[in-house]
Amino acid sequence: MMEINFTGILIGIACFLSIGLYHPIVIKAEYYFGTRCWWAFLLAGIGFLAGSLFVENDVLSILLGVESCCSLWSILELFQQKARVEKGWFPMNPRRKEEYGQV
Repeated sequence: MMEINFTGILIGIACFLSIGLYHPIVIKAEYYFGTRCWWAFLLAGIGFLAGSLFVENDVLSILLGVESCCSLWSILELFQQKARVEKGWFPMNPRRKEEYGQV
């Protein structure tokens, strides 16, 4: 009798949800803090990466690795989000107009 292994599907769903979660986080982070909060994503990414190296459970290690990649990728997305705001595709925080070259 063949056993069904749902691990891959569950990890895929977790990856999908993680990517979906980081998208609005990046948008809100850029709106409220600008690009100067990039280091928070770096620290989170390094923390998740370290966790993935030292966790014995394979599934948890994979999920921490995914979170690490999402956090580190968010650094790039944060700067790209600023460019999208400058193009007018997303709303600009009126309290930080000087960061976009507007006064």
